[in-house]
Amino acid sequence: MKKVLVSGIIASAALLLFAFICLMLMPILLPKVAEEYYNPAFVNDPGRNAWYYVQPIVLGFSLAWFWNRFKAVLSGNWLVQGLEMGLIYLLIATLPGMIITFSAIDVSLLVIATWLLYGFLQASLAGLIFAKMHV
Repeated sequence: MKKVLVSGIIASAALLLFAFICLMLMPILLPKVAEEYYNPAFVNDPGRNAWYYVQPIVLGFSLAWFWNRFKAVLSGNWLVQGLEMGLIYLLIATLPGMIITFSAIDVSLLVIATWLLYGFLQASLAGLIFAKMHV
């Protein structure tokens, strides 16, 4: 249990830093996507915007628990294991969520694609951390 908590803390910190970096880089790298966030479909309330920074913490601990339960099924070296973790998360959590989001909210396919990539990168980063820590 201690290993799950420690790796969850480390993954949460890494994912929080990753979220902040992505938030700062998106307007520079993807200005068209950043522009879409001014759509009224998005809430611009500072109190609710803070949840953007809670998500990586929740995800870090959730993925630490998931890793602890299913690490035996992931084969290969630490890099393959980390990327496989990202792929699993992409297929079972992110993709279904993005399909329903696209069907219900006025966002472009480009925004959905960036969210899919973001989810994959988040879970892969966490998976790489867990694979290195749980050798």
